[in-house]
Amino acid sequence: MPWVTVVGSLNMDLVVPVPRHPRPGETVLGGDLRRVPGGKGANQAVAAARMGARVRMVGRVGEDAFGRALFEALAREGVDASGVLALADAPTGVALIAVSESGENAIVVSPGANARLGPEDLNPKDLGDAAVLLLQLEVPPETVAAAARLGRQAGARVVLNAAPAGPLPDALLANLDVLVVNAHEAATLLKAEPPEDPKSALSAARALAQKVPVVVVTLGERGLVYAGAEGEGHLPAFPVRPVDTTAAGDAFTGALAAGLAEGMGLKPALRLGAAAGALAATRPGAQPSLPPREEAEALLEGPGPD
Repeated sequence: MPWVTVVGSLNMDLVVPVPRHPRPGETVLGGDLRRVPGGKGANQAVAAARMGARVRMVGRVGEDAFGRALFEALAREGVDASGVLALADAPTGVALIAVSESGENAIVVSPGANARLGPEDLNPKDLGDAAVLLLQLEVPPETVAAAARLGRQAGARVVLNAAPAGPLPDALLANLDVLVVNAHEAATLLKAEPPEDPKSALSAARALAQKVPVVVVTLGERGLVYAGAEGEGHLPAFPVRPVDTTAAGDAFTGALAAGLAEGMGLKPALRLGAAAGALAATRPGAQPSLPPREEAEALLEGPGPD
């Protein structure tokens, strides 16, 4: 099985259920605090591993209890964490997450050690045998750009989940093979209003595909659209009852990367990702919500999007 290498963030998620998200200046009483391994990078690494991929993680944590817990979480999933170092001079990253009764989340991230992952920390050996290099934007942008460049040089298929939203330099876009964004992130890149339906999202994907070979725009309950060198189209969402959407996007992207690494075509890999994302939304937490391969395949075999 080819490798998926993930260069990205590792956080401890501090999750509180709330009846609704507070307005500015307002206090809302929530439920019991849960500590859940997270971070977009680590979430996507675990998601890919649960899809059966061989996964290597590159990142930074602090020399603290949260950092040790995150190492243990990766080890339980069989993720190679030799590229994750613990720093004595920075805390482990933390995400503060409020989850409403409707399953929507509001998140504040304190990057901690993630912000110390620099281009000089990237080892070409970690990227050299990767079929897919998976990136996000919770580590410094110069590190993301350097990783994409090294991945392209090594012959990996470079996938960027451009979250959280922010501008992307053309030099980075030139080294990408697949760009994954949600409606808000697509709007940020295009300096436009967020697409509200598959038709407008497909227009946004086409515009972004002028700079990246394949663009995927996720739309939550409205599914996803894709455009670029491998065709274009709309995949409806699998119908599920959402409980917590915290890591649904990470489940989708990690499963997409795993599918591409094992040689799937784009549309089958997107369907695998869509199934994983739908299942993740039905469970609380970040990494605990990420489904195994057999559950995603069972959903694919049942009634759902074509």
